[in-house]
Amino acid sequence: MDIRERIRAGLGETKADLVITGGNLVNVASAEIYLADVAIKEDTIVATGDVSGYLGDKTQTLDASGRFLAPGLIDGHLHIECSKLSVTSFANLVVPFGTTSIVSGLDQILVVAGLEGVRAFLDEANESPVRVFWGAPCKTPYTMPRSTVGHYMGPEDHQNVHHWHECIGVWETVREFIQEEDEDVLSAMEIAAQSGLPVFGCAPMARGQKLNSYLNAGIRLDHESYTVEEAHEKLRNGMFVIIRESSISHFLEENIQLATKLAPDATRRISFCTDDVVASDVLERGHIDNMVRMAIAAGVEPMKAIQMATINSAEAYRIDHMVGLIAPGRKADILIIDEPSKFNVERVISKGQLVAENKQMIVPFVPPKRDDFLTDTFKLEPVTVSDLKVRTEIANGNANVQVLSVTDEIFVRKRVDAIMSVKDGIIDPDVDRDLLYMTVVERYGKTDNKPVAFATGFNLKSGALASSTAPDDNNIVCVGTNSEDMAVAINWIIAKGGGQVVVRDGEVIESLELPIGGIVADIDPAEMAECEIRLDDAARDLGCDVPWPFMYMFVLSITAIPDMAMTDLGVVDCVGLKIVEPVLGAA
Repeated sequence: MDIRERIRAGLGETKADLVITGGNLVNVASAEIYLADVAIKEDTIVATGDVSGYLGDKTQTLDASGRFLAPGLIDGHLHIECSKLSVTSFANLVVPFGTTSIVSGLDQILVVAGLEGVRAFLDEANESPVRVFWGAPCKTPYTMPRSTVGHYMGPEDHQNVHHWHECIGVWETVREFIQEEDEDVLSAMEIAAQSGLPVFGCAPMARGQKLNSYLNAGIRLDHESYTVEEAHEKLRNGMFVIIRESSISHFLEENIQLATKLAPDATRRISFCTDDVVASDVLERGHIDNMVRMAIAAGVEPMKAIQMATINSAEAYRIDHMVGLIAPGRKADILIIDEPSKFNVERVISKGQLVAENKQMIVPFVPPKRDDFLTDTFKLEPVTVSDLKVRTEIANGNANVQVLSVTDEIFVRKRVDAIMSVKDGIIDPDVDRDLLYMTVVERYGKTDNKPVAFATGFNLKSGALASSTAPDDNNIVCVGTNSEDMAVAINWIIAKGGGQVVVRDGEVIESLELPIGGIVADIDPAEMAECEIRLDDAARDLGCDVPWPFMYMFVLSITAIPDMAMTDLGVVDCVGLKIVEPVLGAA
């Protein structure tokens, strides 16, 4: 509908397509609950309350008697592609749980297929039951030093995309970029100022002078607080605070204390996001609806918890004129729930259509046909066993090495040192001591990078794991007990055009193909959940004992996580922001 049609529909001159009757409207703007009907024309709410004047011969009605009407939920920061599901498949996963809007940078397809890939995914979202509000990434990749990717997002791109109607700001503005006064990022922020767009943050552990410096750059909000004290300091200094509860990083229990103890009168500045989720977790716990229930269980009043999942996020991102509340002129994204205190989503209206009931899509949406630029993204030759060795100038004896150690907390990685034996200039893995090989193989054909170093904490006793979905650059990440199995795993991914795989004794024992950009697939969410479980179980059969084997592995390239990371450039000192050698010298 254009503006004239909306005005006429608001007057009742054009009759509603759908009227929801008998429901108790949860008004997150006024913090009230009262009986009200809702009239919808196409994808827009045109009236609430007494809507008898909006009924026509062709108007359909939906009875919500005895139930409550809540706005569609908003995920305030989400990397859709990290679910390994395409946009359509992801919508089929989360919409039945009430999530109808997502703020995402689509940064994972961006580094693989450039702005053409982002445009394809946004167009796909526009035809799906979920709204994607796009934050243009401040730059890509986010790694420091810069790793190799298919597309480098820069100021020229920002000049070209800020007018896209889905673009609502600059996304994932990493604090280190501000600290180091990265010219591309500062230019992107200047372009955003000219475009009238806000800048969204990414500032874990930023406090004191570091936070002050960051805020002086004009950052509006942040989703990366590791403690409630950190979140409180950000709130006190004017930021909108987004609490994260992902599949692998659980921060709601800690940070919801901001709403229950430290700043209970400032809850309208607090909202929710999941950041990274997988299908198996969503199907078990839910999505943003789960965060609403968790907040209520922690002592947050139901109205405030629902506001955190709806209008608060919309206001933080300056999209509340479109979504986040049930009111005339807003998009018709409405949930029918049992009651606010329990917040069980029973039916979902998205874009003006009833699309889900009882946690199931009524008719699952079908993904579009995929273009070659999305499915032909690997530009490298197969690797050899010889490629996957740690070599040193020490001929024989012992060497001091530094090892990336994963911990039970996925966002804590430590450097540990070890003494390892050298034979003929090669340091092999020491499986008994859990000193394994790890590598990141550059997949875009721009280099021949395939550095090898050491990792501990995975506890593999045999075999190898590999993945081509690996933020922030989506090169091929592999961890293994021997070079032979690692080569088989990596070459399987190359041959399949993307995926995740478990190899033992030269044989593929479990796998998942990800043919779209090498990072996502058009498959049913339940099927994806089964694949995730089988892959993790296969990894555990090899001895791996971290909570989420593949997620722990595929985030090894994120250089924003201290103390160490691994990219196609080699081992990264995440504090010094430099590449370091795994072998320190003779022992």
